[in-house]
Amino acid sequence: MDAYARMSGQVTIAGIADLNADRIRALAERHGLTGYQTFSHFEDAISRCDCDLVDICLPSYLHREPALLALKKKKNIICEKPLATKAEHGQEMVQCAMENGRHIYYAEDWLFAPAVNRAMEIIKEGGIGALQYVRARECHSGSHSPFAQKIAYCGGGALMHLGIHPASLVLAFNKSKWKRTVAMTSSGGEGNIRHKKMEGEDWGAALVQFADGTAAQIEGNYLTCGGMECIIDLYGTGGCLHVNLTLSGALHCYSIGGLQYTVEKAEITTGWSRPAVDENYNMGFASELRHFVECARKNRPAIAGARGEDGLEALRLMECIYRSAHDGATVANPS
Repeated sequence: MDAYARMSGQVTIAGIADLNADRIRALAERHGLTGYQTFSHFEDAISRCDCDLVDICLPSYLHREPALLALKKKKNIICEKPLATKAEHGQEMVQCAMENGRHIYYAEDWLFAPAVNRAMEIIKEGGIGALQYVRARECHSGSHSPFAQKIAYCGGGALMHLGIHPASLVLAFNKSKWKRTVAMTSSGGEGNIRHKKMEGEDWGAALVQFADGTAAQIEGNYLTCGGMECIIDLYGTGGCLHVNLTLSGALHCYSIGGLQYTVEKAEITTGWSRPAVDENYNMGFASELRHFVECARKNRPAIAGARGEDGLEALRLMECIYRSAHDGATVANPS
């Protein structure tokens, strides 16, 4: 909603669906929304609401059904990450979009972060030579969401929930032409390093080799204290680039009593901190939604990396990563 609010005059919120009417009212009051319809279920919303674009902000296991319904109603959709909990469900969504002449806009915000875009410009101009290796991770101390605790709800653990961002990014850098992967994770439950009640892994990492011989390392963990950590290291034949999407900014503050907010997932706000100035902009959310709205208006696909098929390929890679971790062996790209 913060991103939509930045597009005044371009976007109207036609309807909001939620099982809890109080949450709809709270959202509308917070953002000054008027003239919208309310629905208690997404089926009613998609069937009855006169809209051009459906933004699916549901837990991962609930992406597929509203996506299929909206696409069959000839509406473009925005779908949060991961695209689904299983590649077969993602394939069904992508196929449905193709059959109905509509688009899935895959909400991979990293691709729209200003720092990532500037890094990509530097790479394209040859600033670090030919890109050879990328190391990327998203980590924090553990999700508050009940939907992150069970594999059926999110498709995996920290790698699926957090590592999907670096996975999608390295695929976008290499046009999804990955060759093989080898991975290791904690084993979930009592086999986890810290989060013993979580079904999925609380730590995982994978090495990915691409068809052109370049390589990447991706990581997701729930072991990192001190706030969200989204870091990308890029190494080329003539230099390197280091991108920190979260724990950096123009502000450097020392507080004895503590601040109301510093950065996402920070456990404490006392002492020295680097308070975020505009997280939604720096993480790419504002630019992402603006791009999707512009694409939907013309019924055209999003940039590479933010299309439904890109979300599907990230799911396919993630399933191979989990297979590698389970079997203790390198897994080749089946396609």
